Amino acid sequence: MVYPQPKERCPCPHPLAGPIIWEGTFNIDILNERFRLRNTTIGLTVFAIKKYVAFLELFLKTAEKHFMVGHRVTYYVFTDRLGDVPRVPLGEGRQVVVLEVRNYSRWQDVSMHRMEMISNFSRQRFLRKVDYLVCADVDMSFRDHVGVEILSPLFSTLHPGFYGAAREAFTYERRPQSQAHVPRDEGNFYYVGDFFRGSVAEVLRLMSACHQATVVDRAHGIEAVRHDESHLNRYLLDHKPTKVLSPEYLWDEQLLGWPAVVKKLRYVTVPKSHRVIRD
Repeated sequence: MVYPQPKERCPCPHPLAGPIIWEGTFNIDILNERFRLRNTTIGLTVFAIKKYVAFLELFLKTAEKHFMVGHRVTYYVFTDRLGDVPRVPLGEGRQVVVLEVRNYSRWQDVSMHRMEMISNFSRQRFLRKVDYLVCADVDMSFRDHVGVEILSPLFSTLHPGFYGAAREAFTYERRPQSQAHVPRDEGNFYYVGDFFRGSVAEVLRLMSACHQATVVDRAHGIEAVRHDESHLNRYLLDHKPTKVLSPEYLWDEQLLGWPAVVKKLRYVTVPKSHRVIRD
């Protein structure tokens, strides 16, 4: 079969263009066939704790329309409210697995303990069940195609709020006392903590390292400025992602609009009041 060749670079003249996944830089037909031949299974983890369970139905419904369509997917729902998990019609080869976890009084603690919980379940369950693990936030929805073009041993997503910003603007943890510390003359990109993924083995290494770093910080009375996102960025500085996703793959249209350089909005934030939902 003959396929049109994808462009090697993003067509837009932007300093972040290059080895980053944009619309037009991949051929989804070829990639779909490749991953189907491997019988690939993708795990998608999502935390629906306390009031955040209200976002779960929209998340699952839109994922069924746009996330890894045609491939085997297991949704791993971490929740403290088992009775509130909605029943959503699923495609062939797709299932929801509900995992009960405790909640925490502060949303920051929920965020920080995600690394620990995913790390533990990776050892107990994920290593035997799925090939790739995608970690996503529940207060989001899929609006367009998100498929196997994102799969790689270790991959992360550019933070939309720092798209095109200079390194000096990145909100890295700057205190040398923290395990998440990034010196001011280091770092190429700032990655968002809401959407990252990789092979299960690589995600396990990432989660375990970040969790241990938070344990050390906590023992010294330190909480990183951006919580688990700070530790994620420190880890990715030392362990470069094998694939980086453009802001198409995570965007806040309400806050940032829809600039022409972003051709598709694939995974977007849901409008909400953080004060109300985190109370």
